[in-house]
Amino acid sequence: MGAYCNDDLNMPVYSAGAPTNELRFSKHVYDNVHGNIYLDPLCLKFIDTEQFQRLRELKQLGVTNMVYPGAVHSRFEHSLGVYWLAGETAQKLKNFQGMELDIDKHDLQTVRLAGLLHDIGHGPFSHMFEREFLPKVMSGCEWSHESMSVKMIDHIVDTHNIDIDAQMLKRVKDMILASTEFSQLKSNAEKRFLYDIVANGRNGIDVDKFDYLVRDSRACGLGCNFQFQRLTETMRVMDNEICYRAKEYRNVHKLFATRADLYRTVYTHPKVKAIELMIVDAMVKANDYLGISTNIDDPAEYWKLDDTILKTIEIAPDQELAEAKDLILRVRRRQLYQFCNEYAVPKEKIEHFKAVTAQDIVCSQKHTSLTLKEEDIAVTNVKIDLARGRENPLECIKFFKVHYRLSVLYSIISTLYLFDGFLVQDYESEEKFVIPEERVSHLLPTTFQDMIVRVYAKKPELVEAVSEAFENFQVRTYGIKAQVHETPEKKKRRVM
Repeated sequence: MGAYCNDDLNMPVYSAGAPTNELRFSKHVYDNVHGNIYLDPLCLKFIDTEQFQRLRELKQLGVTNMVYPGAVHSRFEHSLGVYWLAGETAQKLKNFQGMELDIDKHDLQTVRLAGLLHDIGHGPFSHMFEREFLPKVMSGCEWSHESMSVKMIDHIVDTHNIDIDAQMLKRVKDMILASTEFSQLKSNAEKRFLYDIVANGRNGIDVDKFDYLVRDSRACGLGCNFQFQRLTETMRVMDNEICYRAKEYRNVHKLFATRADLYRTVYTHPKVKAIELMIVDAMVKANDYLGISTNIDDPAEYWKLDDTILKTIEIAPDQELAEAKDLILRVRRRQLYQFCNEYAVPKEKIEHFKAVTAQDIVCSQKHTSLTLKEEDIAVTNVKIDLARGRENPLECIKFFKVHYRLSVLYSIISTLYLFDGFLVQDYESEEKFVIPEERVSHLLPTTFQDMIVRVYAKKPELVEAVSEAFENFQVRTYGIKAQVHETPEKKKRRVM
C-alpha cells in the first residue's frame, strides 16, 4: 500500500497556490512529485539563506537509503512540496468559500510560509536525532524539531533582515506548532481552520502527510493508491473546521493506512532500525568530544549540524573518536547489529505496555557458559498506529453530505446536469458529523495500534544466546512465546 502517484498525470501550468498575475514575479522549479512549483518573492528570501539550504544535507528518511537505495530525497524538496500544497489548499478554500471565510492574500502567504519552514528545525538524520539520539545523551529532554523551527525562523529574520509583518510571523510559528503540545491555539481562534492545513493537531489530515506519503512511496518504489487530490478538491470549512464529503471516508482511511504501512515496511524496517541503532551508538560515543548536543537550543550554531556529522566522525584522526569510527566502519562494511527476533505485543497488553529494555533480556538468560551483558544487546520498541495512538483517527474527522434535488428547466438556478427537461442541482448540507465505522464496513480494523518488540545482538556470535534469552523473556512475561517463528539456525551460527 502506498500513496497516489501517477507519472502520466498532467501537472497544471498555473496553480491555485500562485495566482496567474503573480507568476511573472515568481521563480519556478520543477519538482518530481508536483511538477512546476512557483516560489513567491518573500519565500525566496527564506530559501536563499544558508539556514534553509542546510535542508539539502538532511535526508528526509535518515538512514533508510542504506536499505532502500532510492530514498535519498532531502528535507529541502519535501519543504518545497509542503509549501506548494499548503498554498494550493488555501487557495482552493478561497476560491470555493472566499467571501464566506474572508481569506485574503496575507492568509495565503502565511500558510505558504508555514509549509515552507515547518521542518527547518530538524536535526541530523531527521527524526532519529530527536527520538533516538537526544534521549540517550540528555535525560528528560523535551526538545522538538518544531520548537527549533520556531527559533530558527526568528534567527533567519534577524540575521538576514527579512522584512515581514510581525503578526504574519507569529501566525506562521503558531501554524508550525499547531499539532504539538506547545501549541497555544484556542479552538475558537480567528480563522482556526487555516492552522490545520500544514500541521493538523485536530485530526491529523494535513498537507505535510500528503507530500511525504507520495514522495516517500515513490522514492522507495512502493505502490500507490491514496488520492489526496480528492480531499482537497471537495473539502469545505464548517464552523471553523475543515470537513470532508462523506463519500471520501474510505479515502481518508487510506491516508492513515498508507502511513501505517510505510512505518511498517520502510521507516521501521528491521535493517533500517539496526543501522539507526549503530549510528546512534556512534553519535553517543562521539558526543562528549564533538559536543553534538551542545547547541541544540542555539540556532546560530545549530544550523551547522547536518547529516555530514557522520563523515566528520569517520575521517577524524582523533583517538577519542576511535570507538565511534569503528561502528561507522561496521555500517559501511555491512557488519550490522544482528536482528534476532521480534514479537507483537498481545493487543490486550498494549494499554499497560512498558518498554522492554536490554536489562530485561539479560535478566531472562538461563545459566550458560556465555553470560550476556546489557551492552551486548539492543532493543527497539516499535509503535505503529494510525496517527492517534490507540484511538481511531476517523472519530476526530467531521464529514458532510451532498444532497441532490431536481428543478424544472425554466427555474433560475445554477446548473450542473440536464436530464429529460430537469436540472439536477447539488447543494451541501450545513450539518457536519462523525461517521461510525460500523456504518461503513465491517472489514475496517477494530484496533488501531501495534507495538512490536525487536531484539538485536551487537555481535553475531551472541545471536543464539540473545535469542534464547528473548524467548525466555516472552514466556516469563506472557506465558507463551509471542514471536511468530524461531530464530534461524543459520543465523545463530554466524560469526563476524
